[in-house]
Amino acid sequence: MSFNKEQYLSRIGISQPQASPEGLAHLQSAQLRAIAFENIDPLLGVTPSLDTASVVRKLIFGRRGGYCFELNGLFGQALGALGFHYTPVLARVRMGQPEGGPRTHLCFLVETERGVWLADAGFGGPGFSVPLQLEIGLEQAVDGEIFRIRQDSLFDELVVEKHTADGWFALYGFDRASVRFCDLEAGNVVCSSWSQSPFPFHLMMNRCTLDGRISIFDTNFTETQSGLSETCIIETPAELGRIIRDDFGIGIESAMLDAIAARLNFERDDELA
Repeated sequence: MSFNKEQYLSRIGISQPQASPEGLAHLQSAQLRAIAFENIDPLLGVTPSLDTASVVRKLIFGRRGGYCFELNGLFGQALGALGFHYTPVLARVRMGQPEGGPRTHLCFLVETERGVWLADAGFGGPGFSVPLQLEIGLEQAVDGEIFRIRQDSLFDELVVEKHTADGWFALYGFDRASVRFCDLEAGNVVCSSWSQSPFPFHLMMNRCTLDGRISIFDTNFTETQSGLSETCIIETPAELGRIIRDDFGIGIESAMLDAIAARLNFERDDELA
């Protein structure tokens, strides 16, 4: 099964964008709204397949989401099919730490007539909904939040940071080392099965909305609008199933929901519909 740009565009609900900064922003934000970040497969002990056919089958036809290697794998296919000139880069996730771990996050540098942009449709944390201009130190407003890219000379990386009430919060750092498919496969194994990776142990979901984002961490459901967040506890597997289906747009069967509930140590709930 090959990549079909019409099927992809139908899945994310837009017509074909121009290969421009505006078109790139439209493409990234549309995918982030339409296809959720989710790690159900690693949580259930499955290492996702990264070949194009598997990613298309799962994310487009299966109405599932995925994590960064799948989401940005699909996004990269779209970039190429739609005429964008891009280079994949691998990043070390920091999430507020002074240095990152292994290179386990895929994103892209996209060249346009108005410079280079960092594009990312697969970061499940507090990321940016439209690409960031690759200009060191430039503070960039995205949906009421401020981001910047700074040079970290100690680790020879460019670091993406988000401004918070406590100061600048590092999301991830990346360099321009060449990326091959075997690197993605190795990172995929680390993310899905390494004892120090969060993905085999916690349910993590995220989706951008028109006015913010929604997320799940285990049984915590958080909705963020205009920079303000509200969190509630998911009480039952039935409630979890409804949120996954209705709020995240993910098709999930009863057997899979049962398995997720067991991993999260829910009490048995017979109302799974």
